[in-house]
This record gives sequence, structure tokens and C-alpha cells, in this order.
Amino acid sequence: MFDTIEGFLQSQNNLMPIRYSYSQIKKMSRGFKDKLGEGGYGSVYKGKLRSGYDAAIKILGKPKSNGQEFINEVATIGRIHHVNVVRLIGFCATRSKRALVYEFMPNGSLEKYLFSQEGNVSLSCKQMYDISVGVARGIEYLHQGCDMQILHFDIKPHNILLDENFNPKVSDFGLAKLNSTDDSMVSLTAARGTMGYMAPELFYKNIGRISYKADVYSYGMLLMEMAGRRRNLNAFTKHTSQIYFPSWVYDQFKEGKEIDMGEATDEEREMVRKMVITALWCIQMGPSNRPSMNKVVEMLEGTTEALEMPPKPFLTPQEMPIEDQ
Repeated sequence: MFDTIEGFLQSQNNLMPIRYSYSQIKKMSRGFKDKLGEGGYGSVYKGKLRSGYDAAIKILGKPKSNGQEFINEVATIGRIHHVNVVRLIGFCATRSKRALVYEFMPNGSLEKYLFSQEGNVSLSCKQMYDISVGVARGIEYLHQGCDMQILHFDIKPHNILLDENFNPKVSDFGLAKLNSTDDSMVSLTAARGTMGYMAPELFYKNIGRISYKADVYSYGMLLMEMAGRRRNLNAFTKHTSQIYFPSWVYDQFKEGKEIDMGEATDEEREMVRKMVITALWCIQMGPSNRPSMNKVVEMLEGTTEALEMPPKPFLTPQEMPIEDQ
């Protein structure tokens, strides 16, 4: 595994972010005192760069593969700079010690603002809309703005980080895949992503080939949760018709009804309507029926009058075809 990582790092020498020693990482994190969180990948700590800026230091746990997740992160995010993509400042790779150093995002992940049980954690409708446009711009850049197309494969609220001004940044490129820009299809040995956000073609090969449209689907599921401020699948709603939110909201809009937004202004209702209709296009079952992220940005920034309602985009989870063997 170490040879795989080292070989990769040597081959990428000109494009790399800063390489740190493990002792520098330890010093930067003040002995790993301030833990920000942890997950299947390892733990994240707050640290300070020599410049005085804060950083987030991800210490990777025991690799499940030949270090591929580490390589994915450095290969993709290490080569790009965009206001809506989290910046990889540096990394450490000394034998079994592997770490990634990112710019620090003081407002944490979007997830806590969408699903928090605490009433005091809230974003305005305009902030939510602006975040949705920023995320779309970030993904559009990954798909079209680099010398290689970057497919993320894990777009979800947890992987959208917010800076001090609530500007969103796409993060966590452990499942990402580099693709040449003239190659529209990608081959995967196994489905990758998070249940609830994964495009159906990752499971059912008869739906269509795997491409950047898988990220568009995941973004659509994220956008729907942002518009509704609830999980798309929630078995604990009062009405069974509302268990699968995208299906329920489609029927509401088809009947000329709106989401209940209380005392929202006309401008706020317009924003949410744009978010919902755009999301419904993004989660179309067939990849070819989904817009590109470039088109998604256009739809969100245009008027609702310019948006057509799409066909009913999906089956509910209970009606999905049996998984391909």
C-alpha cells in the first residue's frame, strides 16, 4: 500500500499541495487536542498553520484498500481552486501515518442546519437558496472547469461545508473519480456513495450508463432536502403520503399547491419553487433526462416562469426495480 501511495505522489510531483512530516502535523494540531469530529475515514482536528490561519486536519484511520481514498483526495482536490470547493492545503504520508490538511470551515456542515433538533440552528430562505447555487457552481466546476473531469460520487449535506459567511464548499473527495473531459462515461467496479443520494444507474444497469449525471442526481436529492428542510425519506411524518418527500411535493405542485411556508414572502416562495422544480429535473430516473450542472445553475438563477414541470421523475423506493445481480 505504501508503495502505491509513494508511487502516486512521485508521479504527481508538480501538482501537489504542501507535504508535511507527521511531527509538523502533530505540532499544527497542538497534539490533537481539539477534535472536530470523526467518521469511517478517521478523525478531524482543528489546527493552526504557521501563517496563523486555522486548518482542519483529517487523520486517516487504517485504510480499507490500498490507500485509494487518500490518493483520490490528493489527486482530485489537490489540483483545483474554486470558491465553492474546499481547499486542500497539504498532506502527510509517512508509512502508516496519513493526514490531509484543509482550510477550516467555522460553520461546519450543512447537515446540522437541515436536520438539527435544536431550534436555534437555522438559516434563512435566502441563505439556503444562495448555498444551493454555490454548491451547484462547485459541482459544475468539478465537471467542466478542470483539465480532467472530476466525478464526486458522494454529494450529500454532510459533505457540504460552510465558511464564516456561510459560503458553501464541496468536500470529501474520498470516492471521487478522475475522468478525461472527452469521455462521457465512466466504469466503476462497485457502486459508490451514500444511500438516499445515489443515482439509480449505480444499482440498475438497465437505467443507463454511469456518468457525471450521477452527481446531478445526488445534488437533486440534496436540493430537495434543502427546499423542504427535511430528509427525503422520513417514516415518522403524520401523513403516509409525505413519507417520501419528492413524490409528495411533485403531486402538490402538479395540483397547483405549494409547500406550506407559513408567513414567507413572495420572493422566498419563488426561491423554494425554483429549488423544487430544479431538484425534480435532477432526480429524473434516466440519466439523459437530467440537466447538466451548468443548466442547473441557469435554472436556479432564472425565473420560475421559465421552468417547466418535469415528468414524474421516479418511483418511490418501494417501487424500485429488483437490483441487478
